[in-house]
Amino acid sequence: MNDSSPGEGHVRVVGTAHVSADSVREVEETVREERPDVVAVELDEGRYRQMKGGTPDDIEARDLLRGNTVFQFIAYWMLSYVQSQMGDKFDVKPGADMLAAVETAEEEGLDVALVDRDIQVTIQRFWRRMGTLEKIRMAGDLLFGVADARGVGAVLGIAVGVFLGPLVGLFGGAVGVTDLLLTRTATAAVLGAAAAYMLYTVASFSLDGDDAVLAGLGGGAAIGIVAGFGLGIGTGLVSGILGSLGTAIVGSLVIGVLAGVVVGITAGAVLNAFGLFAPAEGDADYEEFDMAELTDGDVVSAMMEEFRRFSPGGAEALIDERDAYIAHQLVALRQSGRHVVAIVGAGHREGIENYLEHPETLPPMESLVGVAEKDGFPWGKLLGFGVTAVFVAFFVLLAMAGVGNERLLTIFGAWFLINGVFAAALAKVAGARWTSALVGGLVAWMTSINPLLAPGWFTGYVELRHTPVNVGDIGKLNELLSDEETPIVELVGQMFDVPLFKLIMVVAMTNIGSIIASFLFVTYVIPVIASDLGGIAGVTNLMFEGARNSADLIWRSLT
Repeated sequence: MNDSSPGEGHVRVVGTAHVSADSVREVEETVREERPDVVAVELDEGRYRQMKGGTPDDIEARDLLRGNTVFQFIAYWMLSYVQSQMGDKFDVKPGADMLAAVETAEEEGLDVALVDRDIQVTIQRFWRRMGTLEKIRMAGDLLFGVADARGVGAVLGIAVGVFLGPLVGLFGGAVGVTDLLLTRTATAAVLGAAAAYMLYTVASFSLDGDDAVLAGLGGGAAIGIVAGFGLGIGTGLVSGILGSLGTAIVGSLVIGVLAGVVVGITAGAVLNAFGLFAPAEGDADYEEFDMAELTDGDVVSAMMEEFRRFSPGGAEALIDERDAYIAHQLVALRQSGRHVVAIVGAGHREGIENYLEHPETLPPMESLVGVAEKDGFPWGKLLGFGVTAVFVAFFVLLAMAGVGNERLLTIFGAWFLINGVFAAALAKVAGARWTSALVGGLVAWMTSINPLLAPGWFTGYVELRHTPVNVGDIGKLNELLSDEETPIVELVGQMFDVPLFKLIMVVAMTNIGSIIASFLFVTYVIPVIASDLGGIAGVTNLMFEGARNSADLIWRSLT
């Protein structure tokens, strides 16, 4: 198209599919036929370097403390994985159209312009623009799209069960959960875990990785259920090692996790039975799909509208803002008198061409870069301040009720210790350095009372000081996830060798440890520490008494 004024250059926009061999041929032919002054491509500097075999920019350690860096990379990873899967099915590397444009331009001696916005800015704005429900839906759809619903249900069930466990310990007595049941369950868990490890070690000498894991898990579960739970073998030993509190914690957590897994698998089976969220079988869907449709205007418009209904904010960041950003670059090239062929994804073509026809409608460039501001009421900040206020009020009210400083220091010390131990331990399990794990543990008490902070950010900050991480790791993860032959245990080990995955797991496990510790503190630790005060009920009454005393003090001060 050429809607330029006299003396200006000319811009032709070519819409492509990033995983289409036909698009690659079209790009090569168009560039050679047109021989423009400039070939503009939908790439930023980092992706261009990566595509040319270079190394993308590393994540800055200080960026991790801004809060959502890891989540943004997870979102980018999920989107990239879907595209890489399509590329594998069609035997075309994602981005082959852009690479073809660059290489053809270089062969013809033409200039190349990188006109897309920095990918990290785009993902950051994409994440900020999406609502909480949209993020949950995206993660759920992508998870169910690449895995069996029963497996996803089991994983989600474990997560739910971890939080359900403390509730079992706190209110289980009302539904028939006795001390004997908790003791037998804890014994079964300990015996089963020990037996599973030994059986896996023995089986690994003669069986492949996955088979050895199944043998260990199956044998361990059988021994735990029959010997530990059914016959009660080892209850005295386990109770002696764990103590009454440890036995109650392990027993209730196991019951909660088992309940969550059963519900999750059942829900997944129901979804599969009704054909909801069922993974695609084989390559049938891809074989029937016509790649030419990915560049057809009507089909592309329908796909864009579907995405816009799914996530209006996400579509604004991924599509609309980038249309405007790219159009700004192309308008500048056109005004300089250059003849330009712009190679962009088919989903961007219509929006860019509209801006080229009516450049006066372009939003200011300043509104398309930098940190995106979230619209609406800041519920997250309100929640953060609210939790902090509750924590401070807890100690203030107990002090006003006459609880001594020694008891208050004991409660605070327990809070500090349990948060630190769980956060540091789970960070170490995920592969964190000792220094990283200790930093996460030391700040866990503080971050757990403010949802706007997370100990994992600090653990990740220290990790990044020693191990560089960049978006290039996403390609390595996609390759590993596409490997259907490597045993799962070995595959997971290889994923932990990828710095980005290790960073994600370290950050996540540190945060999970702190969250679990907070639940355990309320449901188990306070009843033990404050047993002479009447447990949780007694502490609650003291807080009300402290509130009354505070009100009386304020009233007397005012009158």
